[in-house]
Amino acid sequence: MRVLHFYKTSFPNSIGGVETVINQIARGANKLGVKTDVLSLTRERVPRTIEIDGYLVHRARLDMEIASTSFSMSAFWRFAQLAKKADVIHYHFPWPFMDVVHFATMVKKPTVMTYHSDIIRQKYLLKIYRPLQRKFLGDMTRIVATSPNYLASSDVLAKFKHKVSVIPIGLDKATYPMPSPDKLTYWRERIGPKFFLFVGVIRYYKGLHILMEAAQGTDYPIVIVGAGPIEKELKIQAAQLGLYNIHFLGFLLEEDKVALLTLCYGVLFPSHLRSEAFGISLLEGAMYGKPMISSEIGTGTTFINIGDETGLVVPPSDPLALRQAMRYLWEHPEQAADMGRRAEARYWKHFTGDQMVGEYVKLYHELAGG
Repeated sequence: MRVLHFYKTSFPNSIGGVETVINQIARGANKLGVKTDVLSLTRERVPRTIEIDGYLVHRARLDMEIASTSFSMSAFWRFAQLAKKADVIHYHFPWPFMDVVHFATMVKKPTVMTYHSDIIRQKYLLKIYRPLQRKFLGDMTRIVATSPNYLASSDVLAKFKHKVSVIPIGLDKATYPMPSPDKLTYWRERIGPKFFLFVGVIRYYKGLHILMEAAQGTDYPIVIVGAGPIEKELKIQAAQLGLYNIHFLGFLLEEDKVALLTLCYGVLFPSHLRSEAFGISLLEGAMYGKPMISSEIGTGTTFINIGDETGLVVPPSDPLALRQAMRYLWEHPEQAADMGRRAEARYWKHFTGDQMVGEYVKLYHELAGG
């Protein structure tokens, strides 16, 4: 059994939610005897093919980007060559260029698409792209939604419900490093013994501008781990609001991130738009037994975080509600600890890497005919 994953970015050149999912599936499937290739694009001068975690990562040259969509002339040939060897092709949506490659290469192999998110921001271009999108989705053998919440709330997926399965994203905790005692001591001394944590790429839909407003009038230390396109304007907003309790740490190595997840009091996840389809770092909070605060946006965030059970769920774009939720957790440590324990129990029940990989490998064999 051989599977080809195709997405615009991948480990180790890029670290994000979709890249994490691909890595978790590929390394886990390899242990179950499924050989895996991953094809992505990059501008960097790197080897065309490398091995990582037991699978092969292939890179085609990224030639240009238009409206957040990456294009590559060499990807057509690379995809066609790799697809010939594959038993199943695994696409990761959305990426309109991928649709073009699929039809241009005319590869006739079973296909599965993980539907990570609706297209939210590019509303005008979506009108142009929609016929191709509909044709591409219709051509898939199977589509996978990452949560029942997203399947229930996506108008796009509703049209293809007959071929949609739900496989929740899972994480293998064993792949995360164990922070050293020195690392834990360093961060405890730098930040303090009690703080809220946000981890993620700093993008427009993460709702961090709402968090800045919510932090006004509070003195709870709030740590923000990650970098991204709106990082500078977020720091300007924090300065204008006089927020001295916000710690912008930028991109950190994995051990540092895990140290902060281990030490933090609770995890904040204020994403306010459906572009946030699941929430990998929210799931990491559950994995480390932390109470969570997230917004109800009809996606996987409230499949991970169950209101009043594993944390608190607030309306999106509501700084006052977010501030009140932070205050409640801060002032009720016993309830917060109980929520964290239930969050971790929910992770082990629904969101382990083994569960996700097992479901995908089962699907691969079903599609390949045995």
